[in-house]
Amino acid sequence: MVMDVGGWAAPGPDRLDDDDLERYSRQLLLPGFGEHEQIHLGRSRVAIIGCGGLGGPAALHLAGAGIGRLLLIDPDRVGLDNLHRQVAFRTPDIGRLKVDALRDALLTLNPKVTVVVRPRQLLPASLDRVLLGHDLVLECSDQPRLKFAVNDWCVNRGVPLVVGGAVGWAGQVTSIVPSGPCFRCLFRGPSGEQEQSCRTAGVMGPLVGIVGALQALEGVRLLTGPRPQGGRFLDFDGRSGRWRSLRLTRDRSCSAHQAGAGVRP
Repeated sequence: MVMDVGGWAAPGPDRLDDDDLERYSRQLLLPGFGEHEQIHLGRSRVAIIGCGGLGGPAALHLAGAGIGRLLLIDPDRVGLDNLHRQVAFRTPDIGRLKVDALRDALLTLNPKVTVVVRPRQLLPASLDRVLLGHDLVLECSDQPRLKFAVNDWCVNRGVPLVVGGAVGWAGQVTSIVPSGPCFRCLFRGPSGEQEQSCRTAGVMGPLVGIVGALQALEGVRLLTGPRPQGGRFLDFDGRSGRWRSLRLTRDRSCSAHQAGAGVRP
């Protein structure tokens, strides 16, 4: 199902049909993940900000897992230099809007998912209008200032958030839960120095797939499992293949939490 921005999918079914049982059979076999969790995924609404190297694989995995509604936000078009790492796209997609090409890939994978597209830049002033009503946000853009703006909004509104980033050989995923430590607690704000990006520093293609897939996994975990009390930061060194996991600590002076006091609906 495809809908324009502003439309909402009907609530998901209260039981799984035969197609669902076969489609999701491998994850339904997992201990602690059953029909209840699958139905909950089918009723969940997830916004993905950025539909390139991180957002593409994240969206594919979430659609495959059975998320009910995905909002795709990205103003850009597919370029030839995207294809070495943005695996949701194919050569014939060059020149198309990324949200349109990704929507088609998702619906081919799982036609039961509702996909909503927003081919425009997400601005801080429009966060309430665009993101309100979602159960989870994945921040997959390459814009540091947008990451902090989305973090602040999610903290204020009590919405779980998974932030991803990748450049060079290094990838990071930060999972943030309501009332817990946030992205601004960890990094405070965008650096005043010129930020590294894929355009200036390059990036190894498989790295962004690893980060995007992990964002999807963290999202499923936050939506269906016991919600952790605090957030965590995962850092991956692609050269050595080593992971580092850090439990985040809330910064009492964090401006996002101070601004959010008393704001949540």
